[in-house]
Amino acid sequence: MISLLALAIALSGPDSDTPTPADRLAHQQMLVLDTHLDTPELFEHPGWKFDEWHDRDFDKSQIDLPRMEQGGLDGGFFVIYTGQGPLTPEGYAKARDAALTREMWIQRVVAANSDKMEFATTPEDAYRIAKAGKRIVFQSIENSYPLGTDLTLLKWYYDQGVRMAGPIHFRNNQFGDSATDKVKQWNGLSPLGKQWVAEMNRLGMVIDVSHSSDDVFDQAMALSKTPIIASHSGPKAIYNHPRNLDDDRMRKLAKAGGVLQVNSVYLVDGDHDDARNKISNRQDDWHALSDAEQKKLIADKAKADATNPYQGADFELFMKSLLHCIAVMGVDHVGIGADWDGGGGVRGMEDITALPKITARLKKEGFSDTDIEKIWSGNVLRVLKAAEDWAAKQK
Repeated sequence: MISLLALAIALSGPDSDTPTPADRLAHQQMLVLDTHLDTPELFEHPGWKFDEWHDRDFDKSQIDLPRMEQGGLDGGFFVIYTGQGPLTPEGYAKARDAALTREMWIQRVVAANSDKMEFATTPEDAYRIAKAGKRIVFQSIENSYPLGTDLTLLKWYYDQGVRMAGPIHFRNNQFGDSATDKVKQWNGLSPLGKQWVAEMNRLGMVIDVSHSSDDVFDQAMALSKTPIIASHSGPKAIYNHPRNLDDDRMRKLAKAGGVLQVNSVYLVDGDHDDARNKISNRQDDWHALSDAEQKKLIADKAKADATNPYQGADFELFMKSLLHCIAVMGVDHVGIGADWDGGGGVRGMEDITALPKITARLKKEGFSDTDIEKIWSGNVLRVLKAAEDWAAKQK
């Protein structure tokens, strides 16, 4: 079943960003990955099924298996995200249980759709799974807070297939300082955070510095034995936000063999509207609404969108951000981590069905198919391989 959004786009006619059939064919022939998919949060919602087409205008979701097929998204890193809580034994225990539950749901959804998706832990896995016509499921951790002070849990997650992790989210924690907390607690990594870096290297897991402070970025760069990644970040030159990286750090990341996966948020000041915000909050609880309440939600959203349309970032600005990163870092050190189902998406690229537009624009800008595929998957897989190889040599 086609969504109302997809139908509207189809009826609106071609524009300068509409991919040609040749663009779409090229896109479908590439291995296309995204390094930050927050969709596992939806797995826990009653009645939400990953193998069914969902309408973003209704439940805000941006990824499911039918849309992965239409948008040519072969897979990516499905995120085990945990919100930040108190740095106490009780806080750690609650977060540990929440993270284990999310990991369980990822395992459950993959098992329920084993004919369509499969876990991957290596680049070789990714190519094999894609060749078999299935979607690729890497796993990552956003916010290592659930580890508490027990770094042996990293090995447990490694054994479950997790191959990338970030130490911090929006607030400081036991591992280091966040880019967005109001005060510095550690002036970078804590002593435990430095041990975390060493353990990540030992296991062969990729270090993700998105959400980390500049000091944490600098120290992780200095301490890590393998290239690091920013799984969903952007350039300060486009929008000066603490979550984004300045050009100098971007160059250092590239020189060290790392990759910046370009985000689709933190591109402009937020466009907030009380009516839209209230509807958004109702959408968060769509699964608990009656049929009548769901119908009213759809009608109210249409009215709010018509009265005061969202004026945030658009596809053009996202491409400006991506092209800036390529110009600064080079095509071998840039990828895509749009933060789908975690706040990502822009006008003109509201969900993953629009991904071929990125390939089309990059081709229009003169990039070869080989270089575009590096951006979509080759660069992150190289970093994954480097972490794997370094750990193997230490054994």
